[in-house]
Amino acid sequence: MANPEESKLDLFLQWLQLNGVQQRGCKIKYCDSNKGFGIFLSADDVSDGNFKALFYEINFGLLLVVPLDLAITPMRVLQDPILGPECSAMFEEGDVDDRFLMILFLTIERLRKNSSWKPYFDMLPTTFGNPLWFTDDELLEVKGTTLYHATELQVNRFMLQKKKLLSLYEDKVKNLVKKLLVLHGETERCEKFCCFKFTANSIFWTRALNIPFPCSYVYPQVQDEQDNTFSSFNRNAESDTSKISSGELTDGKGLEIYGVEGQATEVTPASVQGETVWVEGLIPGIDFCNHDLKPAANWEVDGTGSTTGVPFSMYLLSAGKSHLQVEDEISISYGSKGNEELLYLYGFVIDNNPDDYLLVHYPLEAIQSVPFSESKAQLLEAQKAELRCLLPRSLLDRGFFQAGTLQKESNDKCNVVLVSNYSWCGQRKMPSYLNRLVFPEDFLTALRTIAMLEDELYQVSSLLQELVGSNGERQPTDKEVRAAIWESCGDSGALQLLVDLLNMKSLKYQAQFLCCSRMVDLEEGSGTEENDTELLEKACSTEIPEEYTSFEANELITREMMSKSRWCSIVYRRGQKQLTRLFVKEAEHALQLALSEGN
Repeated sequence: MANPEESKLDLFLQWLQLNGVQQRGCKIKYCDSNKGFGIFLSADDVSDGNFKALFYEINFGLLLVVPLDLAITPMRVLQDPILGPECSAMFEEGDVDDRFLMILFLTIERLRKNSSWKPYFDMLPTTFGNPLWFTDDELLEVKGTTLYHATELQVNRFMLQKKKLLSLYEDKVKNLVKKLLVLHGETERCEKFCCFKFTANSIFWTRALNIPFPCSYVYPQVQDEQDNTFSSFNRNAESDTSKISSGELTDGKGLEIYGVEGQATEVTPASVQGETVWVEGLIPGIDFCNHDLKPAANWEVDGTGSTTGVPFSMYLLSAGKSHLQVEDEISISYGSKGNEELLYLYGFVIDNNPDDYLLVHYPLEAIQSVPFSESKAQLLEAQKAELRCLLPRSLLDRGFFQAGTLQKESNDKCNVVLVSNYSWCGQRKMPSYLNRLVFPEDFLTALRTIAMLEDELYQVSSLLQELVGSNGERQPTDKEVRAAIWESCGDSGALQLLVDLLNMKSLKYQAQFLCCSRMVDLEEGSGTEENDTELLEKACSTEIPEEYTSFEANELITREMMSKSRWCSIVYRRGQKQLTRLFVKEAEHALQLALSEGN
């Protein structure tokens, strides 16, 4: 007898097939409690005689094809016969944006018992692993990190948004929801709207893609005025909106499964580039692909059907980097994202993530506490200095303590760029460490300005006065201001400030620094990087494999049990501690060299 999860999956697969989705040698199945569902290579229903051909197609071609008519986009919401008119009015008045339209649609359709989208929504999660869903104790695990402060800000914004949404709901959406649900005999579900809409908010943010729709698909009437190439698509649109008759496809319990209405096509897009209209949306089927650093597939859009045989479709295409084997997971890349971004958006992390980064930020308000703050603020503005920077892990590959080296061509380009910033009158020598310095010049420029001493500030003023003349015939350029500051200050003050900013051991303005990862904050309460490693080594999954005996299960229970959220938090914060330690080491070594060279 099939369990509930298997029954839901079976109905969903039927629903996909009913709505034109083609699984070409792949299948959707449950991975685990961390990943949920995923897409895997399958040899189901393939005879021995043609498996080799299919295997070749899968490794070098198409894996899954989804008609764009199945996409959940703002266009679909605005063209909904009941939602559309009301949402269009709110949209035009500026009460809601395109994202809210989709969240509203997801919420209402999820509430409807007989929604044509039910098989899809039944497959979607109801809880999420990103920090907005953390308990207070779980959130403390990332205290001291950028993510902690970002989550606090987001929670505050979320609460303000919640009040706004509740007000909007009471004023303009409540009657619309009741109207729709009453039409379907589901009045008792109106009260659940407020609960469901925040789940829908997370569904959107964790699953939506920025999709390059063909312009002729979004605006078929424009294309028709030019030629009749897509006229057949318009003539057939009506057939796409018809639902499957009652009882034609059921789960054995009398539950009706419907095809969904066709994609609407009249909307003003946020971004139009040539023949492409970029629209955010959900693509059922493809949105079950999980992330991997080395993805097995990429997704693309086929506007003409020349690749898939299905005009206006999205498809998974094998990345072709390695041969897939039966039952291998077909993953895609969510982009080169560090653990901070992965955890914040999607609720998972990657141990030893090569795309990790460290955010270093000198808050603008802290400048008010430094000597000569007004003059320094003017200089920062004049040279367009950056007060924050991202330090990707990859920067360490060309640092002082890594084996990786820059190619000669890259070194030459680097020197050309930096010479224009460092030259003035030749009194200060070019640093020998430039090609190993991993910190962005724009950020070092800001730190040089902030760290300037009184005599250095006067020297900068004098140099710029010579340049522009006593009557101030012209304003110095940002490069000239940077060069004057370098000539007067060198790197020592900036690098010392950077070391202090990362360590927070002696910086007297540490109360002002609330938006960057600092070692003292990272280790406060959670200990060192080694402490985190020990916790992860001792931890075990909260799930106990079914094959374990009761004795083995009890043994596991006696060990420290760790939730997914806590495990992800510790992996993330350990990575931040590691990067902070490595970049502190780089900054300290650069400081020693700068001092030894008189810079």
